[in-house]
Amino acid sequence: MGVLRQGIGRTFRFNPYATDGGTGLQGALARAAPGSGGGRVWEDTLASGAGFGHNDGMNRLVVRQLGRSDYLSALDVQTELREKVRADSSEEFLIFVEHPPVITLGRRASTANILVDREELRRRGFEVHEVTRGGDVTYHGPGQVVGYPIIDLNRHHVGVKEYMRRLEEVIICVLRRFGIEGERVEGLTGVWTAGGKVAAIGVAIRHWVTYHGFALNVNTDLSHFRVITPCGISNRPVTSMAALAGRPVDEAEVRRAIEEEFRAVFDFGRARQTTRKFPPWLVKRLPAGGAVESVRKLLSAHDIHTVCQSARCPNLGECFSRKTATFLILGDRCTRRCRFCAVTKDVPLPLDAAEPERVAEAAEKLGLRHVVVTSVTRDDLGDGGAAQFARTVLALRSRTGATVEVLTPDFQGNADAVRTVVEAAPEVYNHNLETVSALYERVRPGADYRRSLDLLRLVKRLDPDILTKSGLMLGLGESTDEVLRALSDLRDAGCDLLTLGQYLAPSAEHLGVERFVSPPEFDELGGRAREMGFLGVAAGPFVRSSHNAAALYAEAQARHRRAGVAAHSDNE
Repeated sequence: MGVLRQGIGRTFRFNPYATDGGTGLQGALARAAPGSGGGRVWEDTLASGAGFGHNDGMNRLVVRQLGRSDYLSALDVQTELREKVRADSSEEFLIFVEHPPVITLGRRASTANILVDREELRRRGFEVHEVTRGGDVTYHGPGQVVGYPIIDLNRHHVGVKEYMRRLEEVIICVLRRFGIEGERVEGLTGVWTAGGKVAAIGVAIRHWVTYHGFALNVNTDLSHFRVITPCGISNRPVTSMAALAGRPVDEAEVRRAIEEEFRAVFDFGRARQTTRKFPPWLVKRLPAGGAVESVRKLLSAHDIHTVCQSARCPNLGECFSRKTATFLILGDRCTRRCRFCAVTKDVPLPLDAAEPERVAEAAEKLGLRHVVVTSVTRDDLGDGGAAQFARTVLALRSRTGATVEVLTPDFQGNADAVRTVVEAAPEVYNHNLETVSALYERVRPGADYRRSLDLLRLVKRLDPDILTKSGLMLGLGESTDEVLRALSDLRDAGCDLLTLGQYLAPSAEHLGVERFVSPPEFDELGGRAREMGFLGVAAGPFVRSSHNAAALYAEAQARHRRAGVAAHSDNE
């Protein structure tokens, strides 16, 4: 399928207040086509992320998940980000939010289209706000996916009407992913289906920076639309994705699909993120191959998986050359689809009862004194694989006498599963937070920020002598303040050890890198973390949760001993 891109150097200018209606894309194409006398040049290009317009790759899209937020609070966020984009358009935003029931009236709205008096609306829990967007009256509420793009139209070389057509295109492409055919209707704004209107679009522009946006009915209670004449159109029904599909639709999946289509249509393509030149601090010299190959052969001979290989870790050569590895148990197929991770997503194989002993034998042959064991996520198992973790810890201790560090999934919040692992008494219990709260839904679908913190808190409550550990990837679009809040949350949960590293996309199919964090920034964050009271901190571009785990454990032990000596001296 071809999409259209405006000729280089040409910018459409539209009345910034003419944000609704229009003759649609087809009329614009007819007037602008070569030979039509319009004088504009168009080129046909494949829909591979180039989008309709031209984006020179200097700007990046930051996605913000506001969760449930009242309308005016979300508007304040839009206003703040709009001014930020106006000052520096290298960073643009897509906000996702779900509102409590609210009716908004655009600039052209008629109060006659509110069919219930305002006192009755207040009694039912509906807010009512007059707003600056285009269009008439509409409803927002639970079950809707509302998106507010904050982008510089000059940067993308588009006018307002074309911008609205692109928003429609995003929604149409998303619906198609869910087996729903959406379409435009000549002379009207929004996205329509055979069952009625499924998405409303109303935008505002200030200094050519957008705010307000679109609302897609996913699992919306359609009865709430009965208090208004939606968009002032009385003869066309409103519908939802759930009504069209005949079943509830996963709103998180819809948000992810919208983000991906938005990036493609507005040319925030992954290609620039994954092929651009790495900064000099991310250039890594490869070690000599002899020791690396010997470790590969040993692991293969014992039919053992490592996260180093499965997750395409950039430190593999360094670790294998030192004859260290992080063992991956419970097979090599994960039941979750985290968008940062290269581990295979597929139906897992049955548990291998001999796996713990093979891991212990390999660790013995490698001469490891500190062993790290992690796993794929196995939501298909009743205990999430906790018993296999425990068996592996006990086998390692029996055969090697090494200290053991486990890096477990969240076990879907199963406290008994956590207890099973804790009772095997690993020296370190690691569970990675991975990213900041605002990015969780995009980065870690199926996981929960608070659930991960609760797991770490539970480990400390069950056995205070176990060191707890967690880590975050940076460069996914998080702010420094968000990172510091996450570190504070970890300390509140009793977390002892911390790793901070640069996210690097394993492939073009994974989340793109939003930013390369410099070594001085990592040093600053590491210092702040130590001030918060973490016993051991590793922060740097190549740091991974189990990289140099033995050294971090030793650092924590040393600080713990020094703290104990100081406390003893104070008591004398």
